[in-house]
Amino acid sequence: MTEYKPKLIEVALPLAAINKEAAREKSIRHGHPSTLHLWWARRPLAAARAVIWASLVDDPSADDTLSTAEQETERQRLFEILKRLVKWENSNNPEVLAEARVEINRCFPDGPPPILDPFGGGGAIPLEAQRLGLEALSGDLNPVAVLIQKAMLEIPPRFAGRRPVHPDIDKDLTTWSGAQGLAADVEAYGKWIRDEAERRIGHLYPDVIGLDGEKLTPIAWVWARTVESPDPAWSGHVPLVASWVLRNKEGQPKVWIEPIIDKEIQAISYRIREGGEPTYKRTVLRGNGTCIATGAVMSADYLRTEALSGRMGVHLMAVVVEGSSGKSYCDVSDDDKAALLIKIPVDVPFQQLDLYPRSVSIHLYGLDYWWKLFTPRQLVALTTFSNLLEKVRVMVEEDTQTTGLPKDGTRFCNGGSGVIAYADAVVTYLSFVIDRCVDKWASLVIWNSAGEKVEHVFGRQAIPMVWDYAEANPFSSSAGNWLGQVVWVAKAIRHLPANVEGEAVQRDARSRVRERSHVVVSTDPPYYDNVGYANLSDFFYVWLRRNLSDIWPDEHATILTPKKDEMIANRYRAGSKRAAEVYFESGMAEFMLEVRRSQIEDAPATIYYAYKATETKDGEVRSTGWATFLQAIVDAGLQVTATWPLRTERRGRMNEIG
Repeated sequence: MTEYKPKLIEVALPLAAINKEAAREKSIRHGHPSTLHLWWARRPLAAARAVIWASLVDDPSADDTLSTAEQETERQRLFEILKRLVKWENSNNPEVLAEARVEINRCFPDGPPPILDPFGGGGAIPLEAQRLGLEALSGDLNPVAVLIQKAMLEIPPRFAGRRPVHPDIDKDLTTWSGAQGLAADVEAYGKWIRDEAERRIGHLYPDVIGLDGEKLTPIAWVWARTVESPDPAWSGHVPLVASWVLRNKEGQPKVWIEPIIDKEIQAISYRIREGGEPTYKRTVLRGNGTCIATGAVMSADYLRTEALSGRMGVHLMAVVVEGSSGKSYCDVSDDDKAALLIKIPVDVPFQQLDLYPRSVSIHLYGLDYWWKLFTPRQLVALTTFSNLLEKVRVMVEEDTQTTGLPKDGTRFCNGGSGVIAYADAVVTYLSFVIDRCVDKWASLVIWNSAGEKVEHVFGRQAIPMVWDYAEANPFSSSAGNWLGQVVWVAKAIRHLPANVEGEAVQRDARSRVRERSHVVVSTDPPYYDNVGYANLSDFFYVWLRRNLSDIWPDEHATILTPKKDEMIANRYRAGSKRAAEVYFESGMAEFMLEVRRSQIEDAPATIYYAYKATETKDGEVRSTGWATFLQAIVDAGLQVTATWPLRTERRGRMNEIG
């Protein structure tokens, strides 16, 4: 057995530089792989790249021919390589990546080991292993995570360097390196879907005629949920509104909604006001409401009872439009109210929500099936765009016939790389576009008055109840439109490394490690009950299953995402908090034993562990979870050689600012 050579990560790191780039990366969006499809609690690419590289490169202290001073000089040389490597601008810089690979190959002359991430999640770790030219292996129990990983690790390399096939693309404009051709096709076919969808359902999104006769395109319709007032002095529904403000920008007059209460006819209408402050305060707070007409208190229990009884309604309060002079706000017209008459399509996702009150509590208000999270018009739009995927598949197959790809019938999931497989790839990415729209086109999306835009459902790692919401127009040119989501996905595809093909499979973490040996494990396991991945991801899974079950049958074999074997401390699933902790801790201990069996002996495994430290009264900082996790490592017969405080969450995120 050769003498163990400590790796750079076990001795020293330029931590400040890594943390700076990891934090900076959180504000980078265009082209970032995270914009391909939403996933929760991703690690920054910069941190993953640094950790993998530093885990494979020998620390100079391993060379006993060097003096202490010479070792430090060599270490600083390696630090400079690492500092260049973690910069976002160098993600696909061939010179920087080649320089980094030289060092890995120097330390592994017979070839570097595969990198395995058995808790693959959003795929940051295996993606960065692939970017470094390493064999990238990943897995996850969750099929949504596996599809994201396949879209990053498997699809781009298989069609790398190929020209696009869409006939309207000028194929002489570029060399089409990497996944550029694939991205161009996704964008071109996505545009066709938009135009065809507008031809079919554009009449459901009527334009607004301004005071000067200008035709204005709606960006969003702002709605409020309503319930019957419990006060017998008022016989109608009253709105549940968290904010009346539509525009709240520094240096501009505030724009807000004024409810006009007509007690004689017992009705409420809404008018747009500019300047000053809203006449009324919010009418719902922490699940409790106030009747705006009489001041009567509406308890949380009352609101829930009304909602569960099917008596919750909606009021349309305002329309946000765009024209030659920018955004403006309009009162509601009869044409806008016609959206209330739209029928729900029959082919909506039928699956029921699983109970997980910690992060999905909307079932308390009668939103117990996934299709109920959308307005009828949103459901018509989502099913229309989804139904057009099959037409795109036929178009891609026809357009690909003369490109030189094999004309076999092998699907991508079965190893195909021909005409059928390419159509599978394009449709997979366009299904991701639909998922981005699902996140924008739900009745749980707020209107951002500071940014004057539609937000998305997952402002945090939960699906909370939203009382007043914004319904985006798929055919506008503002935030939340279809083409905007197509562009986000296409840019993410272009930035993927598309070099050596990786492997992503649907497995629980213990099985994934057990089936591979002589690997370097680098992974970011779940932390107790921080994120209910399975319950949250059903939000996307029900649409992916509708759109991709023929392309990825194995990943869509279940009605909802698997939950029984998910390694989190879910007390609702386990029966009690203590039972959930025992399940998680014993599962993590088993996982660590498998890591010990599979991990190569001449490089360390690296494990990310996000936890929130709690400061006690005497000033001592403790974290029971962290201590338990370290104990599982030691009990498995592993040795902790170093720990590093990486900053992997951005400042200013919703959880941090409360």
